[in-house]
Amino acid sequence: MENVYDIAIIGAGPAGLAAGLYGARAKMKTVIFEKSKNGGQIVITHEVANYPGSVENASGPSLVARMVQQCKEFGAEIKRDDIVEVQLEGDIKVIKGQSGEEYRAKAVVVAAGASPRKIGCPGEKEFTGKGVSYCATCDADFFEDFEVFVVGGGDSAIEEAMYLTKFARKVTIVHRRQGFRCAKSIEEKAKANPKIEFLLDTVVEEIKGDGILESVVFKNVVTGETFEYHADEEDGTMGVFVFIGVVAQTDLYKGIIDMNEQNYIITDDCMRTNIPGVFAAGDCRVKPLRQVVTATADGAIAAVMAEKYINEKFGE
Repeated sequence: MENVYDIAIIGAGPAGLAAGLYGARAKMKTVIFEKSKNGGQIVITHEVANYPGSVENASGPSLVARMVQQCKEFGAEIKRDDIVEVQLEGDIKVIKGQSGEEYRAKAVVVAAGASPRKIGCPGEKEFTGKGVSYCATCDADFFEDFEVFVVGGGDSAIEEAMYLTKFARKVTIVHRRQGFRCAKSIEEKAKANPKIEFLLDTVVEEIKGDGILESVVFKNVVTGETFEYHADEEDGTMGVFVFIGVVAQTDLYKGIIDMNEQNYIITDDCMRTNIPGVFAAGDCRVKPLRQVVTATADGAIAAVMAEKYINEKFGE
């Protein structure tokens, strides 16, 4: 069919790029759509130490660059377009981009990923990029010899706090409970780090400043007491890094593809959704572990199953 892709992949994170690689290698006409930067969350990762076979000191961006290169070598197209509408019922799926272009495909792989969860307090939005950050790798060097607060208690929060100690003179981890959700080995390392302090049973109530972040209002969830912490006068500002989980980027598919209560897409082991010819891969689907290695595995499976679906459905 002319002007119809075999596989259209929405999202160019590790899941989408792996699907693109497997789709293109199978000689299927493959396109990957990405609204912003290729790579998803991994591009803000300073070091990827737990991806099997990755070279020593591999960074998120370097790993993504290699994935993109592999996709292109096998003939996958990567298009910069934000997908704003989908029509997934029927044999030929229709995808519409913000560019105004309309694309058609025999199978679709949703690899839309997830994005950082926000605190949701007053001032957070206003001071994002002016003291508030969701990426230590991106912004740590702006806070050389400054004080920073890290909000969260999971693996990423503690790991990023330790990374920030390379730059900041003091790092305070703010967590709403006493106990942490991170691996014990990571917690022990953080507690042994002389630059790290802890503010427990505490949440961020408000972020304040005049143009740049100057103070943070904290609340003790046990006593109900609030207190305001001001940046050192000589510094003039400080940093708040937020690592409290991720949110699936699946709003576009609500009411179309089956999801769980947290809006993660439900699939079987073959990445199939409730709609024939529509697959999901990576962080946007229901799964027990969200890591680069599981995302790439999802993408590979989705593409292989999409090829099988196309062969059976269209007799190719």
